[in-house]
Amino acid sequence: MAHIVVLGAGIGGIPMAYEMKDLARAEDRITVVSNSDSFQFVPSNPWVAVGWRKRKDITIPLSEPFARKGIAFKPVGCRRVRPEENRLELNDGTSLDYDHLVIATGPELAFDEIDGFGPQANTISICHVDHAVEAAERWEAFCRAPGPLVIGAVQGASCFGPAYEFAMIVDSDLRRRKIRHKVPITFVSSEPYIGHLGLGGVGDTKGLLESALRERHIKWIVNARTDRFEPQAVHVTEIGEDGQEKARHVLDSSLTMMLPAFRGIDALRGAEGLVNPRGFVLTDKHQRNPTYRNVFGVGVCIAIPPVEKTLVPVGVPKTGYMIETMVTATARNIRALLDGTEPTEEPTWNALCLADFGDSGVAFVAMPQIPPRNINWSSHGRWVHLAKVGFERYFLRKVRKGLSEPGYERYVLKLLGLKRVQEPATTTSDV
Repeated sequence: MAHIVVLGAGIGGIPMAYEMKDLARAEDRITVVSNSDSFQFVPSNPWVAVGWRKRKDITIPLSEPFARKGIAFKPVGCRRVRPEENRLELNDGTSLDYDHLVIATGPELAFDEIDGFGPQANTISICHVDHAVEAAERWEAFCRAPGPLVIGAVQGASCFGPAYEFAMIVDSDLRRRKIRHKVPITFVSSEPYIGHLGLGGVGDTKGLLESALRERHIKWIVNARTDRFEPQAVHVTEIGEDGQEKARHVLDSSLTMMLPAFRGIDALRGAEGLVNPRGFVLTDKHQRNPTYRNVFGVGVCIAIPPVEKTLVPVGVPKTGYMIETMVTATARNIRALLDGTEPTEEPTWNALCLADFGDSGVAFVAMPQIPPRNINWSSHGRWVHLAKVGFERYFLRKVRKGLSEPGYERYVLKLLGLKRVQEPATTTSDV
C-alpha cells in the first residue's frame, strides 16, 4: 500500500487527486492537504471584482466531493515540506508521512516586493476570491465617484491574461453603467510589447490586443517597471530599447489593479534540491523532482525558465490546458512507480488561453509553448466569451462530481481543429 499526498486543492491539485484516485491501486491511499476547505475557480475572479459573479458562484466546499471519491482531506495547510523525511509539517501541529508527494500549491503573491502594493495597501487584486470580493466593494464605491484607472502587471509577473481581461471587463461594465466617458484607463505592463504574454507573443496577439485596447480607448505603457503605489497615484519607470531609463510616469489613479510577481510558498522556500531560489519546484520532463524522486510538481508552483530575455523581467504563464497535461502525465508516472517501473509520460506544455473581454475575447494556442512552434494561432470574437463561461461551468461541475475526464479546454482545441500538435500552423482569423 502506498500513501500519495497532493499538496494543494486548486486547478491543479483537484484534478491531480481525482486522476490519481482513478489510476491508483485499490489498496493505495490518497490525501489532499490544503489551506482552505473550499475550491475557488480563480479564472472567474475578474467577474467577481465587478459584481458579475458572487463568491458562492465560483466556490465549492470540498469535504463532500472528496469523501464521495474516497479521498482523505486535511484543510489545515502546510507549514513545512520535509522531503528528506518524506513528511509534511501541518499548520495544526501534526505531521503527515507520504510515499509519493505531488506539490500543486500554486504561488505566493509577492506584493511586498513593491512599496504600497496589494489589497492591504493601495491596490486591489483579482488573484484570490477574497481579494476579488473586496475589490467588488471598492468597485461599486469607485463607480459612484469615477476617476482614472490603472490596470496591468508588474515586473516579474508571469500571468498577463487576467490583466487584459480585467481591463476589458471593467470597460464593458463602465459602458453598461453609461459612465465610461468619466474614466481614463491606462494599461501598464512589464511586457516588451502588448500581447507578449510572457510567451513571445502567440499568433497575432500583439495586433489583436493592441486593436482591442485602441477600440476601448485604453492607453498603454510597456517595458514598465513599477516603482511604488500611492493611494491616488502609480509611479512607473519606462525602460528604453537600450535598457536605460526612457521616461518616468506618475499616473493618477482612483483605483489600481496590477498583477504581482509570483514565488513559491513559504513551506517550500529554501528547501535545497527541491526548489529554485525563487521557491518554485524543480522538475524534470516527467514532472519529477531531480533530487527527491518520489516528489512531483504540477501547475503554477513549478519552475519554468523565461521564453526569452526581456528589458524588464517577465515570467512564463501556466495555462489550464498546460496544467491539465502535467496532471495526467504525473498520475500515470506515479502509477508506473507503483508498478515498479520508471516514469515515461511527458506533458505537452502547450499553451491555450481563453481571455474574456466581457462581451467578446481573444483566444490563443501555442504548441509548444516555446518558439519555434508547430501551431502559433490566435483569434477573437464573441465565441471566446461564451467558451470561457462554458469552461467555468464545466470545471465547477467536474469538481462537484469528482470527475477526472479531460478538461473543457481540450474540447475547445478539438472544436477548433487544433487538437494534434503535428498539425501545421494556422493563420489568425475570426472563428
